[in-house]
Amino acid sequence: MSFNPQCLATGIGSFPHDDVTRACDLIMETIPEIPIWPQLPRVDFREQMEPQYSEVFPNVVLDNIKEKMYIDTSGETTTELEKFYENYMSENIDYFKISPEFSRGIYAMEKNLAENKPSSIQFLKSQVTGPVTFGLATVDENKRAIYYNDIYRDIVIKGITMKARWLLDRFKKLGYAQICFVDEPILTGFGSSTYVSLQRSDVVSDLNEVVEAIHTDGGLVGTHCCGNTEWPIIMDAGVDIISFDAYEFGETIAYYVEQTKSFLEKGGVLAWGIVPTSEKIREETSDSLIKRLKEKVEHLSSKGIDKNLIWDKCLVTPSCGTGSLSIEHSEKVFYTLSEVSRALRK
Repeated sequence: MSFNPQCLATGIGSFPHDDVTRACDLIMETIPEIPIWPQLPRVDFREQMEPQYSEVFPNVVLDNIKEKMYIDTSGETTTELEKFYENYMSENIDYFKISPEFSRGIYAMEKNLAENKPSSIQFLKSQVTGPVTFGLATVDENKRAIYYNDIYRDIVIKGITMKARWLLDRFKKLGYAQICFVDEPILTGFGSSTYVSLQRSDVVSDLNEVVEAIHTDGGLVGTHCCGNTEWPIIMDAGVDIISFDAYEFGETIAYYVEQTKSFLEKGGVLAWGIVPTSEKIREETSDSLIKRLKEKVEHLSSKGIDKNLIWDKCLVTPSCGTGSLSIEHSEKVFYTLSEVSRALRK
């Protein structure tokens, strides 16, 4: 599927709102061409990055009082594991649904789109937490990352895959082309002493399993990482869109100029997170951010990549989710993003 966004805008996922209708209205007002459904982590612990996709995972323990999640591998696990794999093997997608208790945003945005039938939409964007991030951020009863348990690592990969497929299937009836992001913010730490045992080949393979399933179901795939990382890892996993914090780390994509050039020439898209999701949003305007983005594009172009190709394959986004911001600052991020996108497209 050819995708030339030419500076269209989309979002990352999380919002600080407790009013889901207001969050959906903000999305449709500011990023109407590629809207997203909002994650609302302040409303419920179960809407945070890992818990939101943990439903029906074997032996998951959710502590709503302490707002913690872990996987208990110490007791009888066979029954739940068998049930999981039976539904996976039979492709029972509905078994892997994300229920309203885990996401108000999915159902509110679905209702909004079904009732209003906006003609502005070119793609509808969903998001799941990537298997590497989920596996490394989720621990067992001994506080060991579940990623290092071979059985549950496979559960995570296949579970995330089915969550992504369920999202595509859920929104299919609305008739829009779809993008699903498989977000891997933890890859910011790849190569550090914290994740010294994390193998490059495993990251590529694990992410690719989810990517291929989304492609098979007809969706484009993006991956967001909110810091510097070894970007060719994500390229090698087969994604269509790489989303990165271009405000703070805009030069880092040029560290891998040959791989980036090949990625773009083969149809890949860069989602430039040029609108900061920090207190720095107070200091910025759409004009200052456009100037900043043009400098980043010039820098990448100076390395030997056609500037027109970069702009053709350019999405603009916030640098990360806005769930940790105040509502006021979150809305400023999205209104500024909208202004940046409209000005660039002129």
